[in-house]
Amino acid sequence: MSDERGAHLAVVLQIQGSRLELSVGFHHRQQQLPRRQVELILPLAGAASAPPRLGVAPWDFSEAEVAQSLPRRRDFAAAWLLLSEDQGLWPFHDWAELVASSREPQVMAACWQWLQGPQLWFRSRQQGISARPLDDLRRLRQDRHRLARQQQRQAQWHDALRRRTPIQRQELAPEHQAELDLLLAWASGDQDTPLPVELARALHAARCTTDGGGIRHLLVDLGHWDLHRLPSLQASSWQQGFSAALEAEAERLILLAAEPQPGDDQRLDLSHQYCVTIDDPDTRDIDDGLALERLPQGGLRLWIHVADPGRLVAAGSPLDLEARRRGSSLYLANGTLPMFPTALATGPLSLRAGCRNAAWSMGVELTEAGAVASRRLLRSWVRPAYRLSYADADELIELAPPQDPDLSDLDLLLQRRRQWRLAQGALLMDQPEGRIRVSDGEPQLEITEPGASRQLVAEAMILAGAVVAGYGQEYGLALPYRSQLPAELPPDAELKALPAGPVRHAALKRCLSRGHTGSQPSPHFSLGLEAYVQATSPIRRYGDLLVQRQLWAQQQGEPTLDAEALQEVLQAIEAPIRQGIQISRDDQRHWQQVWFEAHRSEQWEAAFLRWLRPQDGLGLLHLETLAMDLAAECPAGAQPGDSLLVRVQQVDPLRDQLRLIARS
Repeated sequence: MSDERGAHLAVVLQIQGSRLELSVGFHHRQQQLPRRQVELILPLAGAASAPPRLGVAPWDFSEAEVAQSLPRRRDFAAAWLLLSEDQGLWPFHDWAELVASSREPQVMAACWQWLQGPQLWFRSRQQGISARPLDDLRRLRQDRHRLARQQQRQAQWHDALRRRTPIQRQELAPEHQAELDLLLAWASGDQDTPLPVELARALHAARCTTDGGGIRHLLVDLGHWDLHRLPSLQASSWQQGFSAALEAEAERLILLAAEPQPGDDQRLDLSHQYCVTIDDPDTRDIDDGLALERLPQGGLRLWIHVADPGRLVAAGSPLDLEARRRGSSLYLANGTLPMFPTALATGPLSLRAGCRNAAWSMGVELTEAGAVASRRLLRSWVRPAYRLSYADADELIELAPPQDPDLSDLDLLLQRRRQWRLAQGALLMDQPEGRIRVSDGEPQLEITEPGASRQLVAEAMILAGAVVAGYGQEYGLALPYRSQLPAELPPDAELKALPAGPVRHAALKRCLSRGHTGSQPSPHFSLGLEAYVQATSPIRRYGDLLVQRQLWAQQQGEPTLDAEALQEVLQAIEAPIRQGIQISRDDQRHWQQVWFEAHRSEQWEAAFLRWLRPQDGLGLLHLETLAMDLAAECPAGAQPGDSLLVRVQQVDPLRDQLRLIARS
């Protein structure tokens, strides 16, 4: 009888001392039994070797005969009862005769097979056979039952993986819950812990590749991964939300907002001004507003009002430290994860229409050329009259109603400032921008046009940053100055040869260096400014709140952070800010893939911008109808401005894959 290793059952009689002993075992086809042992059963002629299998002389019995010769279970049980009282060692042939009352070779073979099988009653050693004690038997049975249950649970778990059927976590054994957690970690990008061999085999049986994308697909089928779960967001500060203690602290500050706070008596009351805020309709944390003061001598003073969260959030307080840990609010396709608790950020920290709000205010007068002629920088009270959307503001600017000319006049004033920056070398690259927003769980394309009101607000914010930077320079104040090194731009003739808009802008952007934040003032090339500080979003950016604290300390004659101390804070918030930017990009890329998956049968016109990896045929395109710049496989020899037609070749959001192909 052959086993899977090519060995054969051998029934052998041996002389052990003065006893004649029969043994049954396996030997390999290529091995010969000792001649003397075989001759004890039946003499062999000449140099004959032992037969390779049963049914061949000298033993003329088959495997079926061996199976039929197996004693009954109760015979083995009776033998165990007898031997358990003895606890001695019995030679095999004596034990087999006790069980079966026979010494026939096929009976011996059957007993040997049973003895070497999964039975628990007897121990088999070279010296002989003994009955296991009852306590050992019970323990082994418990172990076997436990192992059987474990194997059954593992089979059910692996079967669920293979069939990709939903399974509840509580239905899994602890060890399989740990494997599920390991799969979730791999799906989230943490693949430091290797997959167990058996789990990897089960994934292979489930036709699941052992990479993040393949495992995410499997987990979606199992009901343990959301289709739009973002791996880079997991375990981040924003994903964790605010603790109950921080939420309680926010509620406490909301109640304190109506009560006098330190420094309130020094605020200039500008609540009589006709102030408006302009934002997207879904924006809830309003951190800037605009007003126009008509001076007695006929001039105009532009006021830029910025929310003052420092009135309620003290430096070093738990909410301040949490805001520093986040660095900024996080903007996702389906909403914003704020730097401060929502109730606080959208409540007393915001510039709410019709409410008396604490603010930092900048009053600026411009020269006829658009340079800053004079400035005022102080804490104030403001009361916005209206909250306008960009569409509302565009209409007011365009119509310029006689009863409400302020917004139109503000637009003219800031256009003058814009032209001044252009004369200083600023680069203006306004163009529509498309992004995917999520409404009711569905991706929708939203294109932002660079209308008059958006340009007005952007210019006002840049002006505010220049004013704060100028103040910092004048008083030697360490602030988070934003700078950009000068760039060597393409010649005018080369630029004019390119189509105006995205193609020309791409040629300019390619030449620009990244912006830098430091504690010392330095020019900003593309803004056309000698110095610049981001200072108009203190509810959303921690660096802007830091600016306000430096300004207040300087004005109060209190110690300010020096350049070294400020740089330490900037370095502390650099990592979370970068993480937030990356999460936001990952989120937008994911929803782009979801959107393209729903529109994969469509085609879009595009303009070739530049090569990214020419050796791979990968170029950057501008899809005008989507207002997006995207990478695609492009035809060889494509030149900036060439018109191409783009379609989806492959898209899989769970694998983070989007492959576009462009043809002439």
